[in-house]
Parts: sequence; C-alpha cells; structure tokens
Amino acid sequence: MIPKTIPFSPEEYERRLTKTRTAMEAAGIDVLCVTDPANMAWLTGYDGWSFYVHQGVVVFLDRDPFWWGRSQDRNGAIRTVWMEDSRCYGYADHFVQSTERHPMQELAAQMRAMGVATGRVGVEMENYYYTARAHAVLSHELSDATLIDCTALVNWCRAVKSEEELVFMRRAARISEKIVDGWLARVEPGVAKNTVVAEIMRDAVLGVDDAWGDYASIVPLLPSGTDAAAPHLTWDGRPFQQGEATFFEIAGCYRRYHVPFCRTVFLGDPPDLFLAAENALVEGLEAGLEVARAGNRACDIAEALAAPLELAGITRGARCGYPIGISYPPDWGERTISLRAEDETVLEPNMTFHFMPGLWMANWGLEITESIRITGDGPPEVFCNRPREMFVKR
Repeated sequence: MIPKTIPFSPEEYERRLTKTRTAMEAAGIDVLCVTDPANMAWLTGYDGWSFYVHQGVVVFLDRDPFWWGRSQDRNGAIRTVWMEDSRCYGYADHFVQSTERHPMQELAAQMRAMGVATGRVGVEMENYYYTARAHAVLSHELSDATLIDCTALVNWCRAVKSEEELVFMRRAARISEKIVDGWLARVEPGVAKNTVVAEIMRDAVLGVDDAWGDYASIVPLLPSGTDAAAPHLTWDGRPFQQGEATFFEIAGCYRRYHVPFCRTVFLGDPPDLFLAAENALVEGLEAGLEVARAGNRACDIAEALAAPLELAGITRGARCGYPIGISYPPDWGERTISLRAEDETVLEPNMTFHFMPGLWMANWGLEITESIRITGDGPPEVFCNRPREMFVKR
C-alpha cells in the first residue's frame, strides 16, 4: 500500500465535493473538467509541480472525481489524492509538447469510455492552464457534447474557508511575520538586494515551529526608489540606497495556503510626501478594516479606504484587495471577488482577503497591507501582527 500525504480530513473533501456538485447542478452541468491546479488540489489533494503540462480533474455528479495527467505524474497523484488508484489516469509521454497529437484527445477518449462524452461539459475557459489549442481539440473530440464556460465555478466554492483551512492560513501568517522580521533586520544601505532575497527564501522555506514553508505562488517583489512606482518588479544585485523607500510584497505559504503581507522600509529620513501618504494610507486601511464585516459589501471596504486618500490628494486606479487561500503560480489570489467600488459581493463569515491598497505613483511607491478573515460578528481577524506603518531605518 503506497502511503498518501493528504492534508485534510475525508469529511473536508466531501464538503468541498458536495458544494461543487451543487454549483454544477445550478449551472446545468453534467460533468466538470477542472484544469486550474489550485482547484484540482482543493477538490482532490493533488499537489505536484506538473502544471506545465496538460492535466486536470473531472468531477461528476454521481461518482468520485477522476484525475488525469502525464503518465509519470500519475505516481504523484496516487500519493496525494484521496481517491482510489483506479481513479488516476496517466497519458503517454508522446502527447507532451507534440505537434501531432494532444493530451485532450486522451481525455476525450477516457470520457467516452466512461459514458460522459455527451451532454453539458463545463470547462474553465479563463484559466492560465487551459490553452486555446486545448479547447479547440476538446471541442472537436467531444463533438456530441456542449462545452460550457464554467470559469471560477470552483473558485467561488472556495470563497468561504473551513476551520481546517483557517488552521493552515494561520500557520502561513506566522511564516509571513518571520519573513518580514528577517528582511527588516537585514536591509541596510549597501546591502545587495539578492542577498536579502536569499534570506527571505530561506526564512520562507524553514517556516516556524511545526509549520514548514511551502513555495509561494509569487516571488518576492521589492522595487526601490522610483522603481517602486511599478508594483511587480522583482530584484537584482544592486544595493539598497540611503534616502530610498522599498516595499516588500511577500507571502508565507503552508501546504499551498497563502497569507500575503506587505510593508515598506525607508532608509534615512522620509520626506513629508511619504509621511503624509503613510498617514492617509494607514487611516484608509483602518477605515476599511472597520467595515470589513459580514453583511457589508466588497465595495464598502474600497470606499472606506478611498475617503482619506482622496482628502490627501492621492488617487488610486486599482482595486484594493482580493480573496486568498490555496494557490499555485503565477498568482496567489482566488480570482473571484475584488475589493473595488464596482463589486457589490456581500461579505460572509470566513471569507479571506488580502486587503492590498498599494500606492504606485509616478515616481514612488508605498505598500502597507493586511490579510484578513471576515468574522461572524464584529471586525475582521487580521492574520499577521506587526506594526501598521512604514518602517524607518536611520
């Protein structure tokens, strides 16, 4: 018997599968083809660095899910999914990156063999891992079926976290705190960025106490000075400079569950511009946290944040947050709710968000963020416990 490394209880997976099937029935879907690795892991436990090839999980209304992927990855599926080995199928390696054949041909063949190649088949159209060619081949092979766009159907099922999931997120938060404490101690004028990032990676993987660190879906982001106007720059070998601000965007990760956490450090005496922006941003954060309550809407958080920023003459053109939980590269967000003025989604207990009101101006940037859980009554749980401020090192 091959030992399995399944992170959650059987009852937890049954809860998830029931929720997904209910959503499928509401959408009129007979079979759901899931190719997002986060959704695959959430439904079955599958965990492997194999998302660079075609793979997926097929969800049925009346039987256990079916994992399919590259043949050599079937061994990983057998060790990580809760289903029986017979529910794991590996396609031959000559399908990998071939110009003559495609893995979707094999998926369609398996679906025909299982008698589910007709009816309404859901696929995740807006997905990093489901290509235009994959859809074209599957459409051709399942000519007797109707393919329905079910983008984010499973993502929405993930929005409200279980108690088992929250345990993992709180562990990830402790790792986030360790990472922030580490880079803050190490950043000094003249220290090369890559050396600090090396220690960030070390802290992230070593983890804390009984919480070992998993790899995050996004690498550390830490632009300095005028480069901090760009939110998604990584690092190089240049040293940190006196008189510059650097924001650090990182996330602790435990068993694929992420808790992002961003703070800014200024080396030297910050100019009045930064101090005023810090004050407005913290005021907006705290106003947003105050309304981040069950029964309020996503847009209420965004509007509460915007008021003090507008008074300070700061205009943001981006959303200020997104849901978080289980994820794989290239993104640690769940791609459903957005904390912005147009999103009227009602907040529910145990929804989890990265409240992320970064400021990226013409030639400077500032990030102070919090990851939160909506509670059943009262203000949110803030996952990390570090000062809500711009750190200054003179």
